[in-house]
Amino acid sequence: MVSGSASIAFGGPAGETVEVEAGDVVMIPAGVGHCNKGSNGGFSVVGAYPHGQESYDLRTGEEGERPEVLENIRDVALPELDPLYGEKGPLTQRWSRQRGSLGTLT
Repeated sequence: MVSGSASIAFGGPAGETVEVEAGDVVMIPAGVGHCNKGSNGGFSVVGAYPHGQESYDLRTGEEGERPEVLENIRDVALPELDPLYGEKGPLTQRWSRQRGSLGTLT
């Protein structure tokens, strides 16, 4: 987050809402819905995608798109490196196809 703060909902209506502020970093796995539920202080973010995944697949939950979306999510490669900590960073240690989620990083 570059500036300000926000309440971000992850995982759809039954998901979790997280408070974020300038300096925070959020890595969102493919297929995890996310929505700004409210912000202040000139909230601004910078988004990035791993090399080779620049043509992201933005979907909005339209009826009938789910089968294709699930297939597209399965085809997304896992990150080779943790973008903040490199090869031995917590993202590459905790994020796997078997677990299916990032978990909590500290």
